[in-house]
Amino acid sequence: MKKIILCTLVIIICIGGSFVFFFHSQKKEDKKNTFQEEKDPIVEQLEKMTLEEKIGQMIFIAYRSMDDEQGFFEEMATYQPGGFILFKENISSYQEVKEFNNHLQSLSKIPLFIGTDQEGGRVQRFGLLKDQNFTIIPSMEQVGLTNDPSIAKEIGYILGSELATLGINVDFAPDLDINSNPQNTVIGDRSFGSTKELVTSMGLSLAEGLKNSGVIPVYKHFPGHGDTYEDSHLDFANIYKTKEQLFQTELYPFSQAAKEDDAMIMVGHLSLPNVIGDQTPASLSPTIIQMLKNNLGFQGVVISDALNMGALTNHYSEEEIITGAIASGIDILLMPSSLSNTVTVIQQAIQNGKMTEERINESVLKILRLKEKYHILNGVQEKTLTPDEWQAHQNYIHEHF
Repeated sequence: MKKIILCTLVIIICIGGSFVFFFHSQKKEDKKNTFQEEKDPIVEQLEKMTLEEKIGQMIFIAYRSMDDEQGFFEEMATYQPGGFILFKENISSYQEVKEFNNHLQSLSKIPLFIGTDQEGGRVQRFGLLKDQNFTIIPSMEQVGLTNDPSIAKEIGYILGSELATLGINVDFAPDLDINSNPQNTVIGDRSFGSTKELVTSMGLSLAEGLKNSGVIPVYKHFPGHGDTYEDSHLDFANIYKTKEQLFQTELYPFSQAAKEDDAMIMVGHLSLPNVIGDQTPASLSPTIIQMLKNNLGFQGVVISDALNMGALTNHYSEEEIITGAIASGIDILLMPSSLSNTVTVIQQAIQNGKMTEERINESVLKILRLKEKYHILNGVQEKTLTPDEWQAHQNYIHEHF
């Protein structure tokens, strides 16, 4: 009798244990499946990328001389940069630009940012092409004089929708610089005006129009190029204001733009000696870039101004520029002098322990998320305008200016 009871107990314990093990295993499997279902696809994509591919995403390259076009294409295919910026040297005809951009995309495993400077006024890369007339946009100063954000928004849409027909998905506009210094030769009529309120309302409205067309706006030139005497293309350009004065004026438009994460903010090579104590350009200054990220709360992609400008190249080596910009918080390096050398410099910095791959991951994750938001990761999507729509854009400008 005792043996029967003992055997029965053993059987019950075994059955109970099996049920416990089954339910515990099932719970773990359910959790595992749930985790797999909920895993961020962008994070998964990042995890599959090689270090070289990740570094490439942080580079926005330019190629203004097409003497060795085949060599350039081979370099693009090899190093896989994240973006390309078009200049007038790349622009011959509408159809050729379109074919050129499509070819660049065909070389890219991860679809490119393709950008240009199409602000209006004296900075617009596309004008009267032989096979397509782009709408000639007035200066932002003229747009600002209307004091009508709806006009700025419509102009943003016109700019973006016309660029989008060429496969361009980034416009380096609008300027959020406040034109507060009459002796400033760099900004002037590129600014919407001399008050922070006007610049903010018009700038953010133009950006909204760009977004509505599917084109990413780039707010520039943080922390503000409007109150400088010098030109950062040539050498140090100084802003002599204190941190408190900056927050009262220059930083106000950027503080509003910083609430958005579906745009880029460009950091200029501007020196702020009364904030950081020396002439280190903002693009190489952790102090200034952290003001953008921490004080203003910007969570989006931070891009440098062109790295071939005199404010940098006259004072720093190429290695110092590249590593200093990334260490300071820049996510995208605009126009380094050499694509291959930039990749090598960053790889060596990681190997030597001067930089971590985690720092690279931080930037690339933001870049991929921005590409996802604008459906760039889905590949090139043909966008067209009818002849009537092109004409309507031009009519709108003629009616308002």
